[in-house]
Amino acid sequence: MELIVNTRRDGPNLVRGPLKLADASGKETLVDKPWVALCRCGQSGNKPLCDGSHVKIVFKAAEAKFYTP
Repeated sequence: MELIVNTRRDGPNLVRGPLKLADASGKETLVDKPWVALCRCGQSGNKPLCDGSHVKIVFKAAEAKFYTP
């Protein structure tokens, strides 16, 4: 399955799930949802997942620009 990421204007990155996340210690967590919202504003209390904090802080961000090697 290909990786699909949709960047929401002024909001999170939506990644097609299910998704396996690994923290800095290597512990893996499976998020078994059709779409997973990843924080872009840095204010989420549930990082790396989005908790909607971008709305409270009026986060503003342009469209994402992806690096192509």
